[in-house]
Amino acid sequence: MKTSIIQRLGCAVIGLCLLASPGLARAGEPRIVNIYNFIRNSDYRVPNSEAVLLETTRQQIQLLKEAGLPATWALQYDALINPRYQKLLKEQLDGHDEIAAWWEIPQPLAEKAGLKWRGQHEWDSTANVGFSPGYTPEERRKLADVYMADFKAVFGRYPSTVGSWYIDEVTLEYMADHYGIIASCNCKDQVGTDGYTLWGGYWNQAYYPSRLNAYMPAQTRAGQLDIPIFRMLGSDPIYQYGNSPGMFTLEPVYSAAGGSAAWTEWFLDNLIHQPALAFGYTQAGQENSFGWEGMKTGLTMQVALLAMQSRAGEIKVETLAQSGQWFRQHFPLTPSTAVVVLDDWKHQDRKTVWYDSRFYRLNMLWEQGRFFIRDLHLFDEKVASVTHDKVLATTSLAYGTLPVMDGALWSGAERAGMWPVVLSADGQASPMAPDGAPVVAELNANTLSIRQPLRGGGTFTMVCGETNVTFAAMDGQGQPLHWGWNLVGGAQQQSAVTIVTPNHVGYQTAGTDYQLRLAPNAGSCELLNNGTIRLNANHAGEMIEILGGS
Repeated sequence: MKTSIIQRLGCAVIGLCLLASPGLARAGEPRIVNIYNFIRNSDYRVPNSEAVLLETTRQQIQLLKEAGLPATWALQYDALINPRYQKLLKEQLDGHDEIAAWWEIPQPLAEKAGLKWRGQHEWDSTANVGFSPGYTPEERRKLADVYMADFKAVFGRYPSTVGSWYIDEVTLEYMADHYGIIASCNCKDQVGTDGYTLWGGYWNQAYYPSRLNAYMPAQTRAGQLDIPIFRMLGSDPIYQYGNSPGMFTLEPVYSAAGGSAAWTEWFLDNLIHQPALAFGYTQAGQENSFGWEGMKTGLTMQVALLAMQSRAGEIKVETLAQSGQWFRQHFPLTPSTAVVVLDDWKHQDRKTVWYDSRFYRLNMLWEQGRFFIRDLHLFDEKVASVTHDKVLATTSLAYGTLPVMDGALWSGAERAGMWPVVLSADGQASPMAPDGAPVVAELNANTLSIRQPLRGGGTFTMVCGETNVTFAAMDGQGQPLHWGWNLVGGAQQQSAVTIVTPNHVGYQTAGTDYQLRLAPNAGSCELLNNGTIRLNANHAGEMIEILGGS
């Protein structure tokens, strides 16, 4: 007898619910922590900065040595050429640590590469001065040549990894081809912080970037740089979203987050015990610009906790180079990963699930008795970065992907999101309300299931796969529900949407056309009179969204 998607999903989820139970990660799904400390020589925002920053690095090294934990120490060029840092790192670090490159462009590096310095200080955080996209591709390669030659002169080898808040694909490819760079890291997703916007990308963990766009995950071996980029700073999966007020990251200088023992324990407990698919990851540590007094309480607390969890086998603390090498050995393409948090440190009953593949990212949020898709962005390796072959002309930088739903940038008078609704016989919509906690389970290496009981009986099931998301809903008697998604995004959604047909919604962002498609006989699309887009389930209560693949 032919079975429906509902029946197949129900059996799969019930059979694997034990995977969602608290417990240690399985051996094939490590929980990796990089302690990453990058080092500037001076900072115009800090009085007596050269002495303050050097002492900060000295104290960080001592703390980690006492804990027996490895770390990555990434040198900005002005610190690389300072004999005091050279002496400190050579004398105090051992083979467990990594000395790496931090890719912000200070005055000594620009001038040694024969370039005119445009900054107001020796190190200038202005995006088109301090970051590689502010230079022509030829200039980017010159900067790399100078840095690498001097690094080798000091340490007898080239660095294995390079990090920055943002580093472009031209520089990464050149460093990999000519100097053997095997991994990189960039800033968490954010909107506007410090003038840097990275929004819509692979949430947390790591990805292989497109050869045309370092922020855009690639879909094919031919289209990717074989340099995994790890996401920095350990973002709060619930509250660090878009331009939300406050900074909720693992950085120990933030007292409500990484400087709080309660928040840090909550964050790491979810990293260790919740489903993550291929692997779980976070980045700890702190840039030396914040000074030792600002970070010592939080960092000391974090290091003690990480050391305890490492000894217990709950996490693997390793260098970025080790993580990059492991990633390259295990994943020829960007893997699917998840970030799952089913308890709320604010005790406001919020929950969230992030799913990433090389084709898309999706975020489900529970709050105030509702659940909805807060975020859905598609990835396309053929979309070139705006600075791929051009110089960044503005003092801020912004890189993005392809939004289908953007709860951060599309919210206005109405909260943007994809909202599940139950439809009456005459088409009236009422909110689909949860009853109790969702069950989140790993179905296989690439597939994550969410099973949500509904108020009044019934179940909503969502299965995120590498290229598709499958939805199914049934009532308390096991009969298909008449339901759909309401896509609410205000003027920004209306601006992005180009067409709505029965089987797809067409979009255009920054000149790129893309689609949200429904599988044949697995739902339909319509545009409502109020501008809302409705995705309707089929008569069996099922829907399949095609988000990648051919």
